[in-house]
Amino acid sequence: MRNTIYLLLTSILILSACAEEEHWDSIAPGHDAGDFSFLLAHEEYAEPRSAESLTGEFQPGAASLRQTLSNYDRVEFVVVDEAGDKVSGVKGLYDKNTSNMRLEGLHAGAYRILILGMKGDPSADQATIHPINHISEVWLSFPEELAKPLDGEYFYSATPFTVREVSTASGHEVIAEIPERIVQRRIVGRMDFAFSYNNPYIRTAVTSNTVTLNSNSRFYTQLSGEGLYSGASNGEMKVLDLSEQTEYLFMPTIQGGSVTGDATLLTRDYRGNATRRSYTFELDSVTGNRIGQVEIQVVHPDDEIGTMFITDRAYAEGQHGLILQDDEPHAIYTDKTLRNFNTSKPLQLSITPEGQLHARFYSPRELNNVLVRARIPSAGNEYVDFAYFDHIPPFADFYEEVPLIKKAWYYRSESGKIVKMPLMQADDFSGIEFKIESDDPYLEKLKGIIHGWNIRFHLFDGDPTKPDGGPVGNWMGIRPVHCREAVAFFLNFTYMIDMPEHEEILRANEDRLYGNGGVNDKVSPDVVLRQMRQERTLNVGLVYPGNGVIGLGGGSSYGVWQKGWLTHYNNTYACEIMFHELGHVMGYSHSSAFTYGPWAQELMNHFYVNHLHEMPIDSPSYLNSSTNPNLYPQ
Repeated sequence: MRNTIYLLLTSILILSACAEEEHWDSIAPGHDAGDFSFLLAHEEYAEPRSAESLTGEFQPGAASLRQTLSNYDRVEFVVVDEAGDKVSGVKGLYDKNTSNMRLEGLHAGAYRILILGMKGDPSADQATIHPINHISEVWLSFPEELAKPLDGEYFYSATPFTVREVSTASGHEVIAEIPERIVQRRIVGRMDFAFSYNNPYIRTAVTSNTVTLNSNSRFYTQLSGEGLYSGASNGEMKVLDLSEQTEYLFMPTIQGGSVTGDATLLTRDYRGNATRRSYTFELDSVTGNRIGQVEIQVVHPDDEIGTMFITDRAYAEGQHGLILQDDEPHAIYTDKTLRNFNTSKPLQLSITPEGQLHARFYSPRELNNVLVRARIPSAGNEYVDFAYFDHIPPFADFYEEVPLIKKAWYYRSESGKIVKMPLMQADDFSGIEFKIESDDPYLEKLKGIIHGWNIRFHLFDGDPTKPDGGPVGNWMGIRPVHCREAVAFFLNFTYMIDMPEHEEILRANEDRLYGNGGVNDKVSPDVVLRQMRQERTLNVGLVYPGNGVIGLGGGSSYGVWQKGWLTHYNNTYACEIMFHELGHVMGYSHSSAFTYGPWAQELMNHFYVNHLHEMPIDSPSYLNSSTNPNLYPQ
């Protein structure tokens, strides 16, 4: 269906629109009254110029600005004669999709067509379109007490044209001489606010940014059919919230008037303190079809503080990557130089050769309120507040340049002193040491992992790009969805081995722990704990169940079938297989209690499931892997 608007006969402003194209349409439809069409376009915003006419008259040469087809939401028009009186009986049709406007009902004569185009809903601005009989009357008006910027944009043009009759062999024809494109300009101006910061981390730590205009900032409220501004707002204006938008539309300021006001910023710092700062500004004027720029240089107490304050906004703007995502190539996630971690240090921190802080997080859960302290041997012996993260997302892969690469900064030391750190090169960070602090209970869980295991991911010749995983023997290609579950399981397992309740259950069942020599080959709980707490490196893979095997383990190899990775949280049978293979990794055979025996089949599997709520990854909902579309068919 054509999106059309039938145009009412009203009046408009006179900003004489010089057409960029000097071609004239001559349409002879063969009727006594003229029937012709043209395109509507509008100019883009111009840069502010001084001493521009406030009468609303367009200046010669204005058509050099870039033009765009109108696509207005509403169009009003009126045709006036040479005396400025409204011509009755003219009908019009505007097509928003094509920006084409059609007129009919005109007889021979000289006219002007006045057009008001609108983008947005005029009722949101309490705009009134007045019927007029003469070009001098007020056509468009806003309430004097309208205490807000305009939501919509309003465009105007006044274009002279003639209609004449000519005689032809077929009779009288009516010809209209009018530009094939009528170009309009905004009758409103735009005020933009921009802030410059000496410290980029202040900008992303703004919690409130508002502007209050002074009562002497007054704007026109009326526009006549001949393009003259009149009326004045009463000086009341609501507080503008720059966190929602930084560009605002207004009618032009009354002649000779400027816009003054105060911008107020509320910021927070990484230690939880709030700072309020106000800045006075003045803009010479708001002018139709122009952008007035208000630029504020922010002076702030934290201007020289070098701590990287990574708020949620700063993190989002950095567009930092993630590891072990479903689209990560297997050449990456199985590369031991790129993807490996120790479960006791899932948050890996380093300084890259380019001088960037690199934070990589092997975790299905986010970590909140993270203070990173650093000791840089080349700059002193005390730890300083190096970076602070509002939150570090699961499997984060964060890179950002350290401020000290650009200039010297001040930092708060661990003892509370403010120390100045010098400008550094990337090599100066050699030997840097980090500490992590947070009030997030999750960090306490991670710190409870004392004896970490090194986890890497291995294909064992399987092919994860094939629909069936390209099985080779009893292995198939592990995918990122399985790698993420391996991270969850081994964080929990290595946390479990230092839980007091875990040690208690081993000691309470020491008579049921036996080695490869059978039930008489007793193994003490202390030996088992040493074996579990021994640092190990595992190549973790995915077992192919098509040969009747659902778990493999031994030496540095470890894997289970897909269902095991998905259900280890609450399925004691899956956990039995997981711990059975861990028994092999610890050096035990099928003759021991650690495979087909009580350690794997009763004690550990039930302990894991029953105590899941106490472990770091206490729910399958963090990963929700069972609904992942990249799983293999089961």
